[in-house]
Amino acid sequence: MTFHLHRLSPAEFSLYAPQLVDVYLAAMGYNPQVRAHRVSTWRRDVVRPGFTAVIAERRGLIAGVGYGFLGSPDTWWDRHLRLGLEKQGGPTAAQWEMLRSYFELTEIHVHPNFQGMGIGRALLQELLWNIPARYVLLSTPEVKDESNRAFGLYRSVGFFDILRDFTYPGDERPFAVLGAELPLKATPQ
Repeated sequence: MTFHLHRLSPAEFSLYAPQLVDVYLAAMGYNPQVRAHRVSTWRRDVVRPGFTAVIAERRGLIAGVGYGFLGSPDTWWDRHLRLGLEKQGGPTAAQWEMLRSYFELTEIHVHPNFQGMGIGRALLQELLWNIPARYVLLSTPEVKDESNRAFGLYRSVGFFDILRDFTYPGDERPFAVLGAELPLKATPQ
């Protein structure tokens, strides 16, 4: 089954937000009760500088979504990232450099029914094409020995550790915060 990538305008992203959040909920295993709140949050993000969104779809079926925007100290995620770095004795000079020019890859998810088909890699490459930042940062749930497709994908394109075993308010699971230089390292599909 071939899926096509489409960049979404902010208006399109807002319109599709309920369907996109459904992909997120399935991929992350979150309780559907958070759906309305997440839809509202995602719709608010469209006004962020550098907002970019991509979906993988086929005949109206959305298999994956990725979006983000330019990192900024006024976002919830950036504030928590800085607090986490401070708790570990940073930010270091290299981390300060990253914080000055990064794209926050806010969400990238492939529905579990379509994982392992190269959709995540395609979304990542399309989303980060020509981004006006030196780095990309993201967070992903920790898994033992990094033994899942997400970690495999991120490592294959050059992502490195920023923070490990980091927890966010409202989610007791530990997360890894990873970063990579842009453009991403080219890899075979």
